[in-house]
Amino acid sequence: MDVLALYREAGAYHEGHFLLASGRHSPKFLQSTTLLQYPHLTERIGQGIAEKLRKAGVHATVTVGPAMGGVVLAYEVARHLNRQGGTRAIFAEKDGRGGMKLREAFTLAPGEPFVAVEDVLTTGGSVLKAVRAAEAAGGKCVAIACIVDRRKEEGPLEGYPLVSLAHLTFDTYAPDEVPEWLAQRPLQEI
Repeated sequence: MDVLALYREAGAYHEGHFLLASGRHSPKFLQSTTLLQYPHLTERIGQGIAEKLRKAGVHATVTVGPAMGGVVLAYEVARHLNRQGGTRAIFAEKDGRGGMKLREAFTLAPGEPFVAVEDVLTTGGSVLKAVRAAEAAGGKCVAIACIVDRRKEEGPLEGYPLVSLAHLTFDTYAPDEVPEWLAQRPLQEI
């Protein structure tokens, strides 16, 4: 699957000068909310992630996504993991103390296997907060899955197996290291 082509088709691949949530600057940005508003593209993404999880031997009864970006993706991956309806999709939301929590309506049985899903993995901070929330509720994380892994090195994330549809690295720069050619472009905060 050409993931970058899907982002382009949706108008979700941008070039310019972007201030990322991490505080770093980048000449490229993937806007997953733009991509995931199109059901036909979201279906392809969810199906692709589910297929990769199955091929990796991952079995989960729940998908968990960090709110808000991971809600639609968790649903779509769950829908494709088990066509008979046995896989649930839930989400973790901010708890007001820098972490995440599950809503009271979302329960996990002790040791229940779950996959945490994220759109674009840069540092893994958000998805790991969702993992911790689901583990605190009794679940067992069996994998993390994402559309795009932007980390420089591929492989597990903090010991959790990681499945991604694409590994794309875009240069990023600390505020005091922004090259002149990038600094000349108008800065867009995202």
